[in-house]
Amino acid sequence: MKLHDLKPARGSRKKRTRVGRGISAGQGKTSGRGQKGQGARESSSVPKGFEGGQMKQSMRLPKLRGFHNRFRREYQVVNLSKLNRFGADSIVDGAALAAAGMVSGPDAPVKLLAAGRVKVAVHVRVHRASAAARSAVEAAGGRVDLLEEPAAKADENAGPVDNAASRRRARTAAAEAAEDAAPAPRVAAPSEAADDAPDGTRDEPQA
Repeated sequence: MKLHDLKPARGSRKKRTRVGRGISAGQGKTSGRGQKGQGARESSSVPKGFEGGQMKQSMRLPKLRGFHNRFRREYQVVNLSKLNRFGADSIVDGAALAAAGMVSGPDAPVKLLAAGRVKVAVHVRVHRASAAARSAVEAAGGRVDLLEEPAAKADENAGPVDNAASRRRARTAAAEAAEDAAPAPRVAAPSEAADDAPDGTRDEPQA
């Protein structure tokens, strides 16, 4: 092989398209821009999504307003009246509810609500339960075990939160208390002021 036999691989080098060089350049008379119009001008700059002046699609579509919590957990609801189909002293958990067709699966989060009346004593194991539903099951002789502990509510009797704002308020209150506790400055009587004056400056009584 000689040096003049070397050539690039087929398709690795391609000629640059030269537009606006007439019909023989391969792009036609108008170089792919068509006839007159906005796209045929030299300074044509159309923004993305522009539809010629009409309302663009992104503006025509409805917008869903509000906040969507990605971490929200949806619980499947089971009412008290649904527990009557189970036998007495039976364990009602996710697997039993799924087998009965009440929930989508054995691992689905379930919440027990107090709609209806329960007439059998069952042992319920769910993730959440309302206070009324729990009382009704216990009144029927059953028991409710929660698989998830509910979030602890803020204690009203708890002390103040230790943050910058609370510390600033505490300092302000302490400063005001110190000002109130400080003794008031004593104002000297006129006679005492005259006695305390230096020699030669005491006022003589007038005749």
